[in-house]
Amino acid sequence: MASSSFTIRTPCSSANIGPGFDVIGLALSLYLEVHVTVDSSKTSSQHPLNCVISYEDHSGSTEEISLDPEVNLITRVALYVLRCHNQRAFPVETHVHIKNPIPLGRGLGSSGTAVVAGVTLGNEVGRLGLTKDRLLDYCLMIERHPDNVAASLFGGFVGTYLNELKPEDVARIEIPLSEVLPAPAGGVDTGERPPEPPVGIGHYRKFGWAKEIKAIAIIPDFVVPTANARDVLPKQYSKADVVFNLQRAALLPAALSTSPPDPDMIYLAMQDKVHQPYRQTLIPGLTEILQSMNPSTQPGLLGICLSGAGPTILALATDHFEEIANRIISQFNRNNISCKWKLLEPAQEGTTVERA
Repeated sequence: MASSSFTIRTPCSSANIGPGFDVIGLALSLYLEVHVTVDSSKTSSQHPLNCVISYEDHSGSTEEISLDPEVNLITRVALYVLRCHNQRAFPVETHVHIKNPIPLGRGLGSSGTAVVAGVTLGNEVGRLGLTKDRLLDYCLMIERHPDNVAASLFGGFVGTYLNELKPEDVARIEIPLSEVLPAPAGGVDTGERPPEPPVGIGHYRKFGWAKEIKAIAIIPDFVVPTANARDVLPKQYSKADVVFNLQRAALLPAALSTSPPDPDMIYLAMQDKVHQPYRQTLIPGLTEILQSMNPSTQPGLLGICLSGAGPTILALATDHFEEIANRIISQFNRNNISCKWKLLEPAQEGTTVERA
């Protein structure tokens, strides 16, 4: 056969969902697509690593995306997976066309989505036959937030946790990506086979989701760098605040899976004292939004939270979607911040691969 082609579709994700900081994730129906063609009639390639990349932006982001396969996050992750299996480059000749509607740096898991797509790309072009559970291990060697990557990989509404790693594995955080770079920029195993991830780094469990509930994503037109969002968090928490979040995180999966939904229970179960109070300083208008909107003041609303580290706001609702979005957008407008909004649903299938 002269060529083969397939498409990877990976949904974006929203992490934390109120009290579930670094634990709970939700895959949403906004998909990164990676269209791949391998021309097996060719015996050699003039492209670096046998790969040419093209990129189509549908997100409105202004960040420049590298088309160098050693730098682009998706292909770089794929190369890491391939090199763990003694494959130094892509098959001759591989064309990777990326269509991205997910805004970068807005709290919709754009980097986690790219990592999942990259791991899946390496598995497919290398014909490795890895299971999704094993792919999660590779994802977590690069992106240490299991709530984002597990949601994008497996789909739906998920709870996650990381196993405690050995000291040598902890020390390798972010190393796998550097090992893709040529010497001398690469890691200690540049030019050699990188060590494979430990088995079972992270685990997940899918929760139910009431069919009536949809997610309104209000996306402000500015970026909150992840490093800044982490820096504002305290080094220690009071026992009362930890218990507050544990109580609500324990109830939230049951509340969101019950049909018909109970607005008061969901609203109360989505409260948080671990990250949102501290990140409000980075997002003008968030304090007023959280204080002014609840099920008694807004028909159809179930709860509001930051999506990931923000600035995107996620509002769960059963109806009055446009009205809810406009109320939140008007609050941002008072702070001279423009927004877009999207009505999304849980992406239950997670990442899929469709062959032509």
